[in-house]
Amino acid sequence: QVRLVESGGGLAQAGGSLKLSCAAVGSTFVVGTMTWYRQAPGRQRELVAGVTAGGTTNYADSLKGRFTISRDNAENTVSLHMNLLKPEDSGVYSCNADISVLGVRRDHWGQGTQVTVSS
Repeated sequence: QVRLVESGGGLAQAGGSLKLSCAAVGSTFVVGTMTWYRQAPGRQRELVAGVTAGGTTNYADSLKGRFTISRDNAENTVSLHMNLLKPEDSGVYSCNADISVLGVRRDHWGQGTQVTVSS
């Protein structure tokens, strides 16, 4: 069994920074693309940033230049560095990973972590 464990998040002031981390834990698995999503109250979940196993990244256009995604394949972790935070960045951030276990591939989700940015 594989699960995604998130850490980081919390409260920050506008203009500040936060780092989120997500680790895939378990045994006998291969991690493909890892992606961060977020959902604010009353809004649909939206893609924040993703990174493939090969290191190719993609970002929501509105977040380019402020957020940076990175991964450590040896540790099966993905991090999201968030800078110049704005109140509208508040929401629940969730990690998603495309994981293969014994040849069976499916999406996995973390439990979500709250980010609150005060003005």
